[in-house]
Amino acid sequence: MSCGLTWVDRALHVSFYRLGVIVGRHPGYFLIVPVLLTLLCITGFQQIKYEMDPEYLFSPVRGEGKQERAVVESFFKPNYTSRFNVGRITRPGRFGRVIVIPKHGKDMLKREIWRELRLLDQLIQNETVRWQDEEPFTYRDVCARWVDECFQNDVLNLDYIIDEVESRTLNLTFPIMFNPVTWDAHTFPVYFGGTVVSEDGLIISVPSVQLVYFVTADTKRQDARGAAWEDAFLNAVGRAEDTHAFRHISTARFASRTLDIELERNTRTVVPYFSTTFLIMAAFSITSCWMADWVRAKPWLGLLGNISACMGTAAAFGVTMYLGIEFIGINLAAPFLMLGIGIDDTFVMLGAWRRTSVHLPVPERMGRMLSEAAVSITITSVTDMISFWIGIISPFQSVRIFCIYSGFAVCFTFIWHLTFFSACVALAGHAEKENLHSVICLKVNPVSKSDERSWLYRKFCTGGVDPSDPNNPRDNKEHCIMAYFRDNMAPILNWWPVKVIVVAVFACYIAGACYGITGITEGLERRKLSRSDSYSVEFYDREDFYFREFPYRIQVVISGELNYSDPVIQAQVENLTQTFENTTYISSPLYTESWLRSFVGYVHRNQDYLNVSIDTEQSFIKTLKELWLYKPNPFSLDVKFNDDGTRIIASRLLIQAVNISDTNGEKEMVRALRNVCHQSPLNVSVFHPYFVFFDQFELVRPTSIQCMIIGALVMMVVCFVFIPNILCCVWVALSIISIEAGVAGYMALWGVSLDSISMINLIMCIGFSVDFTAHICYAYMSSKGSTPEERVKESLYALGLPIVQGASSTILAVISLVLAGSYIFLVFFKMVFLVVFFGAMHGLFLLPVLLSLFGPGSCTASRKQKPVEKQSPDTKHPSEVEKTFPHPFCIPHPSLNPLSHSNFVYRCTNGEMKSSSPKYFGKSNEGNYHLKNVGNGPHFGVPLPGLPSHMIMYSAGKYGDTSGSLEKDLGLGTSGEDSSEASSNKSQRRLQQRGEAGEDCEQRRHYEDGWRKSSSAHAIGAQNRHGRPQEFQPPHLMEVYNNSGYLSDEGGRHRSRRDQASAWHRNHPRNDSRQYSPRSKSQSNRYQHHHSHSVPSYIGEMKFP
Repeated sequence: MSCGLTWVDRALHVSFYRLGVIVGRHPGYFLIVPVLLTLLCITGFQQIKYEMDPEYLFSPVRGEGKQERAVVESFFKPNYTSRFNVGRITRPGRFGRVIVIPKHGKDMLKREIWRELRLLDQLIQNETVRWQDEEPFTYRDVCARWVDECFQNDVLNLDYIIDEVESRTLNLTFPIMFNPVTWDAHTFPVYFGGTVVSEDGLIISVPSVQLVYFVTADTKRQDARGAAWEDAFLNAVGRAEDTHAFRHISTARFASRTLDIELERNTRTVVPYFSTTFLIMAAFSITSCWMADWVRAKPWLGLLGNISACMGTAAAFGVTMYLGIEFIGINLAAPFLMLGIGIDDTFVMLGAWRRTSVHLPVPERMGRMLSEAAVSITITSVTDMISFWIGIISPFQSVRIFCIYSGFAVCFTFIWHLTFFSACVALAGHAEKENLHSVICLKVNPVSKSDERSWLYRKFCTGGVDPSDPNNPRDNKEHCIMAYFRDNMAPILNWWPVKVIVVAVFACYIAGACYGITGITEGLERRKLSRSDSYSVEFYDREDFYFREFPYRIQVVISGELNYSDPVIQAQVENLTQTFENTTYISSPLYTESWLRSFVGYVHRNQDYLNVSIDTEQSFIKTLKELWLYKPNPFSLDVKFNDDGTRIIASRLLIQAVNISDTNGEKEMVRALRNVCHQSPLNVSVFHPYFVFFDQFELVRPTSIQCMIIGALVMMVVCFVFIPNILCCVWVALSIISIEAGVAGYMALWGVSLDSISMINLIMCIGFSVDFTAHICYAYMSSKGSTPEERVKESLYALGLPIVQGASSTILAVISLVLAGSYIFLVFFKMVFLVVFFGAMHGLFLLPVLLSLFGPGSCTASRKQKPVEKQSPDTKHPSEVEKTFPHPFCIPHPSLNPLSHSNFVYRCTNGEMKSSSPKYFGKSNEGNYHLKNVGNGPHFGVPLPGLPSHMIMYSAGKYGDTSGSLEKDLGLGTSGEDSSEASSNKSQRRLQQRGEAGEDCEQRRHYEDGWRKSSSAHAIGAQNRHGRPQEFQPPHLMEVYNNSGYLSDEGGRHRSRRDQASAWHRNHPRNDSRQYSPRSKSQSNRYQHHHSHSVPSYIGEMKFP
């Protein structure tokens, strides 16, 4: 199923190997340079541009609302200084609002309540504001004005008649009433909330009253002064509420700066949890990197992995600020995520380090470590980077900015791990080479040499290996948790009733996700941008409860030069107005302000008295200017003439929205009104300042779907590039779809709406969902198991613990966000938890089951394997050894039988069994041989044809690792504990359980290089030196068989050693892509000397046919 793209994998291995060797030789440079670069990059924080404008961050960049606002402002630009009208503003501007409810009862129409309302109004208007070096000012100095009068809450003039109203001798009519004392026209829907009205339109009770204060904001200076007044307003009202200055009323305040202030508070709130999260992650990583072997354990590297992630994130943020990208509060969630991603790469690299041979030089181990971890850390980093950068196509600036910062942070964290953290591993490798304690850096003894030391010393001060006995099983123990996944969990998953349960649970999971998706709510409510303990939350709750019946005053603008004296045009405008009024979301004509309707009606009703004509455009405009558009009339703001005043180029009318209770209603209202505009023959636009925010309700769903589809396709391509297996990519794609559907569905059931914040997380989840699924799929596909059950065992053995560690580290990294008290960061925690949990469940349970049912080999899983018939020695067919080693000369070796843990035995030429006790199995008296019948016992060889039965040949093809890496990770891996504590102990266990012989990494490399020597010469030399057969004490199996089973070819002595090695490789192609150079002459001499001391001399006494 693979393809030609395997060159990417090979190129990564070669490049990372070279980098690892360089880092291993010169760790100092890679340690110091990243630190200096970090210090240089963080100077970019001086260029920080902090952005808090909610409209800029959470509204679409090119939304229809902004285009409609541009149309309105091109004809009717607001004038706060002298021509301010609250229903005709195009931007929120600077304002303060107070929603008041009674502390006792449910009616505001009482004398004592109205008296306190007056006191509250005086408190607000008389509050003194100090700004810069100017003289103090009050509300009256900065208020928005209409014809040189401050905007006032005229509803307070009801105090003149409140006694009559309370006693019910005077009734208030809804929605409009003229004050009999002041002759003010009170528009009650603007000020009264939740009003209870009788059938005949009389007000019965008023549960809530709203007071509004607007200040000028036409220039930057006026805007700055208005912002200072807003701060004073919030402080004054808040102080009065906190000190219980009012006995009968309760206040809730709000200003245009409230959202900005709350976003800043969100930022400040999460900062203290950085230290908490770092400590949690440090403790987890140190614990995860701990081992019983105090030399091989790397606890400080766990801590340095966190430091490396923090350095990379800080450097990335500094560079991004140098590029001029604005900084927003949501970015502070990125360091929490980078800690999770960074510690994951830490585990990967440490796991690859532990899979290297302890006998290799540190540069070589570093090269092999990075070579093995290349695909794993690259694919996780690349997928995370791409998933973030896909978010740049989003129309929301908040999503774009966060994705840019996070994408750079992932990139820098990846680079810092390859340099800074690799240098730290190299230094730790040198300490391990010297057998130093991993915590206190003092030289200690291995367990096998500490029998005479105290219990405390053996428990806390031992580790490493004995250089003279590196394969001692006491110094090499298997990881118990990894063995649990293979020996306990995998058999349970392979049991068919459990498979049925897993599939049934998955079906329920999909059903729940689909149900949740159907109930997704869209849009970012304003209250969610504030902390849960903010004063603004109370204001939002009161506004939603009391002031949703008449929430928005909507402007309808008709642009273009039209002849309004034409009855056809008048009919078209009137039909448009009635169409708006007939929609579900618009109130009755009573609440509509149409200059054309009122003007034409006025002229027609008073035609005889006025003696005017509006039949021609010229007379229409003249009469309009003289009778209707006088300055105090608000309609004068709704007609725009051309430069010479002879034609109308734009006009405006106002309609009233009604009963809009939630974000879905707001979305449907905007959609319905825009549809009316599109169907009209006139050039019409509808607008309200909040339409700019409502546009996100229309775009968030299609944008999220678009980003997820693009992300899934890109992830498939990336996985195919790094893991060129079609079937694996299909399973990864299906897993991404399943996980994304689960996150989207269950986030709705968990109270998370689909908005710009959750969109960020959905985009981010695409990359996170690849981490577990791609690795487990690749592990299963690359497994050498002959049955699905064996593949499941090997996959879980390699990746079970890493998946648990990777999921745990990511969740721990964001768990502190729960305590921030902010919806923004709470959404991050919820969605990261969901994607990590679902991804881990897919990797640990669902994918192993589905792959065993539908993956490769599943169709033949139930077939019984035929027993392999043992060939007789006299068969004419080639033996297993002859197939593996087609060389004409083979060395027969005595059979080795592990009769017990107390001794090894060998069979002499006279048939006698002699015992040799290796030093790690205890002592025995020399010459005290034990006779054992080993005729039926297991042996470490296969019989050679034509040889005596006691002569056994070791077969590397059967017991060796033909791929060149017996301990090679089956998958990509995500953690450092995906390897056992030593490969030798696993090799011995595999010899006993499956008949496979493990090899030491260095000796295996020698074996694969095909170095050839004359074993007979070695044997004769050994016999001449010692005069008698030596007692057999094998330091390692491959040290006995280190000549790969070949005698030197006398006829081939004249060939170069390179030609011999190349010929051997041509006859023995390997699956492993690594290539090794032939052995040098000096190395051969040293190796020959070692070999002469490692092969028993009794081999020279053996007679061969």
